[in-house]
Amino acid sequence: MENDLHRDSHDARQNRRYDLVGSVATNVADGFTLVAVGDLIVTRPQTVGCDSRFGAIVSILRDADVTFGNMETTIFDIRSFKGSPQAEYGGAYHISLPELGPDLKIMGFNIVSRANNHALDWGVEGMRETSRVLDQNGIVHAGAGENLAQAGAARFLETARGRVALVSFASTFTPLSRACDPAGEAPARAGVNALRLATNVVVPPQMLGSLKRIRDALPGFRLVNENPNRVVLAGTTYKAGDKAGYSYEVDTGDIADILRNIRRGKQFADFCIVTNHGHEPGNWSQEPPDYEQSLAHRLIDAGADAYVGHGPHQLRGIEIYNGRPIFYSVGNFIMDDLRTPIGADMFAAYGKDPRIDTDAEVTLAEMARGYETDLGLSDPVFYESVVTVSRFEQNQLSELRLYPIELGCSKRFANRGTPRLASPPQARAILERLQELSKPYFTVITIENDVGVVRLRPSSTP
Repeated sequence: MENDLHRDSHDARQNRRYDLVGSVATNVADGFTLVAVGDLIVTRPQTVGCDSRFGAIVSILRDADVTFGNMETTIFDIRSFKGSPQAEYGGAYHISLPELGPDLKIMGFNIVSRANNHALDWGVEGMRETSRVLDQNGIVHAGAGENLAQAGAARFLETARGRVALVSFASTFTPLSRACDPAGEAPARAGVNALRLATNVVVPPQMLGSLKRIRDALPGFRLVNENPNRVVLAGTTYKAGDKAGYSYEVDTGDIADILRNIRRGKQFADFCIVTNHGHEPGNWSQEPPDYEQSLAHRLIDAGADAYVGHGPHQLRGIEIYNGRPIFYSVGNFIMDDLRTPIGADMFAAYGKDPRIDTDAEVTLAEMARGYETDLGLSDPVFYESVVTVSRFEQNQLSELRLYPIELGCSKRFANRGTPRLASPPQARAILERLQELSKPYFTVITIENDVGVVRLRPSSTP
C-alpha cells in the first residue's frame, strides 16, 4: 500500500512537471489585447506633425498589451554605415533613419517581425545595425539573427497580462539571405528564418501534353521515372489540374524547425504570435497560396495563439480557428516609400542613370511596374488596410475589431504612405471587401460605426 502511494505521488509529480515544462496552454489575463498591423515600409519618423486621424490610430496602438508590425526596412545612418547595397536585394533597397527607432516606440510598437525579403538589402551589416537600433529602443524582434537557431528562436515581451512569444519566418526571401547553422568546420550564416517552398505551375491536362512534347524535343533530355501528371521543363515543375494556377509544397525540415520553435516559445510564455512574410502566389492575388491554411492550422495546433500573414501589400481574408485569429494578410500599415539612397543595381533594373535620374524617379518606376502583373504598387488597393485589435477572454478570442485605414494614395509622392482612419465611405468599402474575402472561412464581420467587428463567445473552460 505504501509503495502504491509512493508510486502515485511520483506519478503526480511527474504529471505536474509535464504541465510546467511541456504545456503549450494559453495563460493570459482576461482583457488581453493584441494589435496586429502589416508592413512597416517607413523611411522617417511619423509622429512629428501628425494629423488627428493618424493620432487616433496611435491611440489604438498604444492601448493594447501587444502591438505588432512587420519591420520591412533596415535602420542606419548612411553617413557612418560600413556596409553596402547588396547585388541580391528584395526588389528595392529599403532604408530608414535611426530616428525611426524611438518613433516606433512612441507609436506604441513593442514587438516586430524581421524575417522578410528586405532584411538583408544592405547586407549583414544593415541587419545588425537594425537589431542594435531596435534593442536600444526596447522593441522586441524575431526572425533574423547570426545563425538559423537565433533567427528561428522565439523572442519574448513582458506585459502586465502575460508573457508573449514571437516566432517570425518568411516564405518569400532572397536566396542568399537564408540563415543556416554551422556544420562541421563550416561556420554559420547570418540571415532570416526561411520557409522554403517548392513551386508547381498547375495547367490543364492538354497543356501538360504540349509541355511534354517541348521537353522531349530539347537536346540533352533523358527520361527517368516518368510521372504522367508532372513535367519538369527548364527547371520549372508543371502538374496537371482543373485550372491554371500555382501550387506549393513546404520544406518538411523547415516546418519541423518552426513547429519546434513554437513549442519552445509557448513553453516559456503565456501567449504566442507566429508571423509569415510571403508574397505567394503574387501581390496581385487577394487569395492566399494553397499551402497556407493547412499550415496556419498546424501552427495553432502546436501552440500559436495568432497567425499573422503579411507580404502581398494588400488585405486577404480572416479566419477564426479554435478560438484563434488567422490573418492571411494585414496589408500595409505604413508605406512611406521615400527610398534614398538606393543602389546602382536598382537604377539599372529600371533603365535609369544615377547621373541623370533621381532616387524618387526610380522608385516611382518600380511602383508603376508592379510584381508579376500589370497591377503596380501605385494601385489604390495597396493603400487601404485595417488595424486589427484582438481581445481575449478565458484564453480565447472573444472579439476582433477592424479599424479601416488609408495611406493617402492620391497625395503627392512626398506626403503619401502615412496611415489615417478612413473616411466613412472608404471605410465601408474596405470592410465590405474584407467581408467577401473572409466568407470562404465562414467569418462573419459586421460593420458598426465604420468599424468591422467579429464577436465570439468563449468556451466555458479555459
